[in-house]
Amino acid sequence: MPMRVLLLAGAAVMVAMQSAPTWTPPQASPQDAAGKPVQVPDASAFAKAAMDLVSSADLSRWHDLLCVEPHVAGTPGDVRQVERLRQAFESMGLNPQVEGFKCLLSRPVSAQLEIVDERPGAGETLPKGRRGVVPLPIDERNLLEDPATAHPDLSWGWNAYSGSGDVTAPVVYANYATREDFATLASLGVQVEGRIVLARYGRCFRGYKARFAQEAGAAGLILYSDPADVGFTRGKVWPEGGGWANDACIQRGTLSTLPYPGDPGTPGVYAGENVLRQAPERLDLPRIPVQPIGYAAASAILARFQGPDAPDAWKGGLPMPYRLSMAQGCRVRLQVEQERFLGSSANVIATIPGAVHPERFVILGCHHDAWGLGAADPGAGTICLLEAARCFAVLAAQGIRPASTLIFAAWGAEEFGIIGSTEWVEGHATELERSGALYINLDMAAMGPNPSLALSPELGGMVSGAISKVPSAAAPGETVLQSLQRQAGDRPVFGALGGGSDHIGFVCRAGVPSVAISAHGAPGTSYHSNYDTVQWYRSIVGSDYASATMVTRSAIAVAAAMSQPRLPAWRMQDLVRGITAHLDALMARVDESQRRQMAVLQPGLQELLVRAERIDAATPTSTLISDRNAARVERGFRGAVLAFVDEQGLDGRPWFRSLVAASHRDDGYAPCMLPLLTEAVMDQDAARLQAAVERMEKAQQRCGSALRLVEVGLGLVPGGS
Repeated sequence: MPMRVLLLAGAAVMVAMQSAPTWTPPQASPQDAAGKPVQVPDASAFAKAAMDLVSSADLSRWHDLLCVEPHVAGTPGDVRQVERLRQAFESMGLNPQVEGFKCLLSRPVSAQLEIVDERPGAGETLPKGRRGVVPLPIDERNLLEDPATAHPDLSWGWNAYSGSGDVTAPVVYANYATREDFATLASLGVQVEGRIVLARYGRCFRGYKARFAQEAGAAGLILYSDPADVGFTRGKVWPEGGGWANDACIQRGTLSTLPYPGDPGTPGVYAGENVLRQAPERLDLPRIPVQPIGYAAASAILARFQGPDAPDAWKGGLPMPYRLSMAQGCRVRLQVEQERFLGSSANVIATIPGAVHPERFVILGCHHDAWGLGAADPGAGTICLLEAARCFAVLAAQGIRPASTLIFAAWGAEEFGIIGSTEWVEGHATELERSGALYINLDMAAMGPNPSLALSPELGGMVSGAISKVPSAAAPGETVLQSLQRQAGDRPVFGALGGGSDHIGFVCRAGVPSVAISAHGAPGTSYHSNYDTVQWYRSIVGSDYASATMVTRSAIAVAAAMSQPRLPAWRMQDLVRGITAHLDALMARVDESQRRQMAVLQPGLQELLVRAERIDAATPTSTLISDRNAARVERGFRGAVLAFVDEQGLDGRPWFRSLVAASHRDDGYAPCMLPLLTEAVMDQDAARLQAAVERMEKAQQRCGSALRLVEVGLGLVPGGS
């Protein structure tokens, strides 16, 4: 099959995308632009008014608008997507800003994969010089049932930031290519050095698969989606009566595992036009070639394995033996050429100024770039972002405004390493510390009827109340909260925020309380493939947009619950209880010596909890306190949350500053709670653990000082006025 050409964008295409402007908070005004009085309803009334406006027809319309062409970051399609978003916000009566940035991106130049079978008789029907050579597909088939899959700007399968190279070597099967899987191969005496590794997607972020393969001495890596995980063993495949991955479906995606998200060349600072950048060749990006394929191509490789059987747990869904090494006389040629270049993209930001507390802002965000047409990722979240903005904008046009400022953000270049949102956080760090009340993430959000929420612990009470009024798509008569409680059983209702999406900068660096709202349960996946089209989405997730309606209403309800009260709706006892629960869980799985080291944190947390419960009990009466004391309480709340943001950062990962949450250093998708303590335990480093305990103690002391300010403001202790 001929390779499709991926269109490229030069810097000149992006001239309209300016560097991030200095943030100027909007001013409070009791009147709208026409001089009419502004109405500021309470949170419940504000949420209901906006939720009642959510329209499945408009959600469908946003989908048609955003998924007309591939829009990989740094391509002309990305430029046009930014313009579509700008015009969409303008059509709502908002005044969006396009905030451009420059970042190190990657693009495919060429790729080839073929089996070289030199055994006697292999390929005797092939022309001389090509005998025994079997080309393997690295592209999806076009589908007559879905004309969008033939779009000329769709590319062959590729993994961003792959090393370039042309290697021919025997292949070793490494299951999911986790660190533990490579340890198993070593224990079995299977040689990895100089070999090409074949591994399936799943269990950890693909970038760590490449890192672990490279560390083991592999010459290259081939990734595939096994039918046991996403294919025919799960159900009928697309488009043959179901939505699961067919044998040609290929997952694309980035491979960056740098110890920070964002632009690879500018950690910690905004990636503007003239910023000092690290040299690309000095960055710790993959050196070996990496190529993703479908499971038809993978089965052709596995069919030529004759080594020892793989462990039972390593066997997937292909109808063949899973073995560890290739037959003598068989090899695979893997050729990948990519270019790393300084490209441009942009964040599109629209704002509804707060009528009472414009300096306090609630941010709703989802990225806009995709590996193809992007109907599911990110479209299933971007449509919810736009629809929430439209509903709030309709109310604003009627003079019904939020008390706090609402910001709607479509982030650029997320798929390459969470770049756009990270750059925005780095560029607006001061404003976020002073004014960031909440971030709501909606990445690939509406993917089925079953709701799923992950959040910062201090948001538990507020979010529970908000979603208790949102109808669920999971079961008739249920609210979203009831569906979550039913699904959870004995487990926590809310998940912990980890890595893998645009909340990272807000949670793990800036300390802004955040929630990721999503829904799942659709019978299939088109993840990062050329089959991620609107037709797939409407056929498999649903043309009624019930999932997206639920997610949009949930986002509206949570945003309203945080934007309207006089004080931020954080609960201090939820913050302390969350940290305590994570500490208890960590202590339950360590040895006695480590348990004794960490036990010194428990009395301080108990003292904080007693004070936090007293504060939360008094906060509902805060309408009676003076403006001066209300400002004290808000500063105290904010200080208590930010107490666990440590400027020194994590050991070996100083970009990550939260002592409560980080992405897992060997996974990328999973969360790591209390990361400073957890990583010292993982490394069995008693000295580091002691230092981590001491830094946590200081954070608890900072939290206590902040709570003292709240107590003064609420009149619980002397000192206020």
